[in-house]
Amino acid sequence: MSQNTAPPQNKTSGAGGGWAAGGTLFAGVLMLVTGIMDVFQGIAGIAEDDVYTRVGDYVFKFNLTTWGWIHLILGIVVAIAGYGILKGAEWGRVAGIALASLNVIAQFLFLPYQPWWALFSMAVSIFIIWALATDDAYGGGRP
Repeated sequence: MSQNTAPPQNKTSGAGGGWAAGGTLFAGVLMLVTGIMDVFQGIAGIAEDDVYTRVGDYVFKFNLTTWGWIHLILGIVVAIAGYGILKGAEWGRVAGIALASLNVIAQFLFLPYQPWWALFSMAVSIFIIWALATDDAYGGGRP
């Protein structure tokens, strides 16, 4: 009749700690918001080509209507992945990392049209990648 005196296991005591566990919820919310903002950005680019002005000369030149469609489609898929993250689906976490990485690349290419928003969106996407990659709550993390 021995009692188990071992302390309970805490899944958030890894390298990311509580930041990663809380960061996953926040990453899901940020992905929903980023997706919705990308949808609005896409609609603005599709509806009016003169909404965005070009800042300087840039190597990557695309038509603004094309950028609108890219942001619209990417925004819808990012919002769906954010919903999956909030539901705790493993596919949501994997898709979230991949889509946040893709969003960093897309925003980098969009720099000459909206430099401040692109930089902000890239920073948010990098946080999302970190939060989803360091979360132990899904069981795929460190021991």
